[in-house]
Amino acid sequence: MHAIETLELTKKFGSTVAVDKLNFEVEEGEIFGVLGPNGAGKTTTIRLLTCLLAPSSGSAIVGGFDIIKDSIRVREIVGVQTENPSLYERLTAYENLDFFAEAYNVSGEQKKRRIRELLEFFGLWEFKDKKVGTFSRGMKQKLSIARSLVHDPNIIFLDEPTSGLDPESAREIKDLMKSLSKQGKTIVFSTHILGDAEKLCNRVMIINKGKKIALGALEELLSNTNKKILKIALRKLDQKVIDAIKCFKQVKEIRVDNSTSTVSVVLNASEEVTPEIIKSVVLNGGLILSVNVANQSLEDVYLRIVRGNNVEN
Repeated sequence: MHAIETLELTKKFGSTVAVDKLNFEVEEGEIFGVLGPNGAGKTTTIRLLTCLLAPSSGSAIVGGFDIIKDSIRVREIVGVQTENPSLYERLTAYENLDFFAEAYNVSGEQKKRRIRELLEFFGLWEFKDKKVGTFSRGMKQKLSIARSLVHDPNIIFLDEPTSGLDPESAREIKDLMKSLSKQGKTIVFSTHILGDAEKLCNRVMIINKGKKIALGALEELLSNTNKKILKIALRKLDQKVIDAIKCFKQVKEIRVDNSTSTVSVVLNASEEVTPEIIKSVVLNGGLILSVNVANQSLEDVYLRIVRGNNVEN
């Protein structure tokens, strides 16, 4: 059984279609990434799946329950960390977790043990009696994630979970996500940090303007591109050199970084023309400092797919 399955899931705000007939499945125990530019519909999708919003049409099954017919049951079995931490700022960190634990029917010694475990894991135990209104953004973010886990849910939704965190704290969250996945828990998270998605996700879905424009395992998305990146760092950029590179039919795209005098050339990976391009750069007066060749990253694939979708629309 899928942990999550959507059917033509749609959300409209007036004449604006925020989520447009989304169809996808999430497998039990996987880390599933939802990627897309600002305004793509990522947060709205998460809010629909966690019953924080009702769909305009279509539906979804989460943990075996229909988000329309069984919305109360869905809320009980999922954990959700929203993009903006939903916390009671006049309460302490401990009181916040205590309140939400009671709401999920976690009580007694189990509740005390769970709250302490979470506060210690996120480095907040020493601040347990401090009011949340005095916390930094990063501390609030960590407490918000702790809140989503207080009832030990099997399906967890995280909306930009590392936003506002320092590198060490962000690493802790990523390690936590890996650990939860190994325990068999399903994690759906949205992020703008594509490197995180590349390291963490079993599969990713890219959405734009509310529509699904790509979905698959990372290996799938990366292998389907059949392109590689040739990065040439020069002592000085010269339009004559750039024009010489453009003459090769195997060149699909050229990106110029003036700040580092670097030219990134997207090539058809099935044809080896790197030596010829380097020779042409030298013959046209280019002073090369370094050359690197690599397959496209998730960021490269993401940008190509999103830009292509924007052009088509």
